[in-house]
Amino acid sequence: MLLRIEDHDRQRSRPEFEAAIIEDLAWLGFEADGPFVRQSERDDIYRHALDTLRRQELVYACDCSRADVAKAFEVAQASNVAQALKPAIAGLEPRATPDLPELRYPGTCADRGLREGPGIGLRVRLSPSAERFDDLRLGPQEQRPSEQCGDLLVRDRDGHWTYQFAATVDDYVQGVTLVIRGVDLLASTGRQIQLARLLGRADPPAFLHHPLIMKTPSQKLSKSDGGTGIRELRAAGWTPAQVVERAIEMAGG
Repeated sequence: MLLRIEDHDRQRSRPEFEAAIIEDLAWLGFEADGPFVRQSERDDIYRHALDTLRRQELVYACDCSRADVAKAFEVAQASNVAQALKPAIAGLEPRATPDLPELRYPGTCADRGLREGPGIGLRVRLSPSAERFDDLRLGPQEQRPSEQCGDLLVRDRDGHWTYQFAATVDDYVQGVTLVIRGVDLLASTGRQIQLARLLGRADPPAFLHHPLIMKTPSQKLSKSDGGTGIRELRAAGWTPAQVVERAIEMAGG
């Protein structure tokens, strides 16, 4: 078991959060097999990985903000809905309105040739391939990352490495063979498998996506939203075994 502090987002990372994670894990009885690493201290590793992608001419600069991407996405969705409703307008059997996909980057800067610099993000071109894998809990999966998210942002406009890139590089470099995480990250798997392959990884890790502990049927448990954390349970007299048992129970066994 590896302990990796994913503090790539320096705006939201705090030393007290890191200390609490380490203390809570120790109280629960989970011990890493070696010293932990911080993503904030692995810049050289990420730059080396980025150079691997540059040599394949897959990296390009992008100055789009999230608001720009959202606006382009809304325009594309409006067009898709209009296309779906055309038969109804023509007096034919109406089609169902399509489900809304996740926010997708439309490739605005792919061929603009922007120069890299402050305030400029970096993206990696994804191929229109289907990524297939067997989730250890959910079974066979097929995802098309280029259709789901578009070209992948690997470094944002503030110079921060993104979760998708940093986690993929670290899993490869650290030799991670099993990733267990929440089902809310299932959609990330295909793009991480493709990115890892571009970096040179022949065999991706195995993935298991578990149910989330929910506050309500539609809202996941979150400390930022007042959800109870391990520290509060400890203060209330819970034992480590009770916390683990309750987590397993709430996550569906």
